[in-house]
Amino acid sequence: MTQYEVTETLDVTGQNCPMPVVKTKQNLDQLAEGDVLEVLATDPGSMSDIAGWAKTTDGVELVDQVEDDDVYKHYVRKTE
Repeated sequence: MTQYEVTETLDVTGQNCPMPVVKTKQNLDQLAEGDVLEVLATDPGSMSDIAGWAKTTDGVELVDQVEDDDVYKHYVRKTE
């Protein structure tokens, strides 16, 4: 398992596609290289949406994803 420390938490619970990805990108733009953003979402589609976005976006690494009851937690690191 990759070690990481959360720098900031973004709560997008109650928002549906595409807002979790849009808000994640906006928030990540404000962070420094190496920072990890924790994203809390309730949209089940956010699991594949954020994973797909991170895979195709330079400067972004999806560190982890966790399903915790009805909340989907995504951990995204800014790499550049």
